[in-house]
Amino acid sequence: MQQVAGTLVAGAVAEYNGGMTHLVNDWMNRYIAAWQSNDPADIRALFTEDALYSTRPNDESPWRGQEQIVQRWIAAGDSPEDWTFEWKLLCVDRGGANHDHGEGFTDTAGYGAEAGHDVGGTAFVQGVTTYFNGSPTYDNLWIIKLTGDGRASAFTEWFMAREAPGTE
Repeated sequence: MQQVAGTLVAGAVAEYNGGMTHLVNDWMNRYIAAWQSNDPADIRALFTEDALYSTRPNDESPWRGQEQIVQRWIAAGDSPEDWTFEWKLLCVDRGGANHDHGEGFTDTAGYGAEAGHDVGGTAFVQGVTTYFNGSPTYDNLWIIKLTGDGRASAFTEWFMAREAPGTE
């Protein structure tokens, strides 16, 4: 049985950050569902058409656009029975998004404006992925730039393998 947990860090209150916590929780639930299903439609729905998916910081070859993200995600091939994932939201940043007199949030920080996206903000998520197939356990840090419609325009992950006990 897959055990997936999501928790919030104190201070990440939805009322305080304009609903960003709700966007992040929804996106994380959909991400985990897509990770479990590996269904192209589930994966595609997470990202804007022009999204960037970076598998490490300063990635010189990020996955570009929904179709490449879907192809590379499926090629990575995590089977749902092989892992568990626990996560917590560290913080969110509205990143310069300003309210523009009832029209919603506009982008003053450069996140998605070129593609005409409303801006949600940036989420910082800490996670632990535990594999049961002989792969190591990984500590994760994710930076997710969400648009106002709850899709990611950019995703960057750091993943660090934990040392096996006794290998210090």
